Amino acid sequence: MGMQVGIVGKPNVGKSTFFTAATESQAEIANYPFTTIDANRGVMFVRAKCPCKEFNVTCNPHNSQCMDGIRLIPVEAIDVAGLVPDAHKGKGLGNKFLDDLRQADAFIHVVDVSGSTDEEGNICSIGSHDPCIDVEFLEKEICYWFMGIIKKDWDRMARQCEVEGRKIEKMLAEKLTGLKIKEEHIHHALTELSLPLDKPSSWSDNDLLNLAFALRKVGKPMIIALNKCDLVSKDKVDDIVEKLKRKGYVAIPTSAEAELALKRAVKHGLIEYIQGASGFKIKDANELEKDQKKALSYIEDHVLKPYSSTGIQLCVEKVVYDMLNLIVVYPVEDEHHLTDKQGRVLPDAYL
Repeated sequence: MGMQVGIVGKPNVGKSTFFTAATESQAEIANYPFTTIDANRGVMFVRAKCPCKEFNVTCNPHNSQCMDGIRLIPVEAIDVAGLVPDAHKGKGLGNKFLDDLRQADAFIHVVDVSGSTDEEGNICSIGSHDPCIDVEFLEKEICYWFMGIIKKDWDRMARQCEVEGRKIEKMLAEKLTGLKIKEEHIHHALTELSLPLDKPSSWSDNDLLNLAFALRKVGKPMIIALNKCDLVSKDKVDDIVEKLKRKGYVAIPTSAEAELALKRAVKHGLIEYIQGASGFKIKDANELEKDQKKALSYIEDHVLKPYSSTGIQLCVEKVVYDMLNLIVVYPVEDEHHLTDKQGRVLPDAYL
């Protein structure tokens, strides 16, 4: 199983729209190795400079796409089952929610920055709900879920560690392997907390909860997509970005509706637009209907001008490059001609 990014959020925040906007790409890659993709899975793309320009060659992309010297590299996305209260206890669709989370290496948490949906996702008046509460809510669900797994047979495991002299990092890694939590993540978290490694039986429930939080941060990094940013003032959005930053979160203003509208306008041949761009170009204004002109003008004035992009591509690339610390590699068989065994130039790009 390759690297996967989970898109998560409560109902009515634009989670499914974000997923659709992020995975409805302009790049068609028929032979991408996901032979069958479930309804809740798709392919997003991150951008990187293709070496074809630097080496002055014409590339033959196989698992990716090159658009004017920009390589689009695929990343699998999971549309995580809806966020529900007490999911960590298995309530509602909690088990499906947690199973989706289990598979993800990182999350994009889609939040309604306009505050027009309450804690359970019901529609309410704009500004009547604090979006920061939703961030704390998801954090709590994940941390209590992690803690529940850690605490299972904890006393026996702690005693075994102390009596047999086994490393607690290795024992925790074995217990958490199903969550894609690695020993290096555990070592990092334990170092941060300065817990007595030779006496795990002395760790309190609060210590275990702090460990769960530290493991979530390092093992499943998360970015906050402040969606529906066009519905409230930029000052309001900036305040929430700063508020979350003080709590240790990276938050990006987004408009999934705008990104989806722009991509579909491209498909209909109405505009020129590249995902992540700060603007678009209308091909022929005479071909646009009045409502289409109005919609494009709205996107330009309320999303692209104040925020420089729709934020969707920025979220994906922040997760992949900054949080998961991945780089792009272009493996070749012949390093002088930059070809594979079949003679294709720079065919593959991997994260």
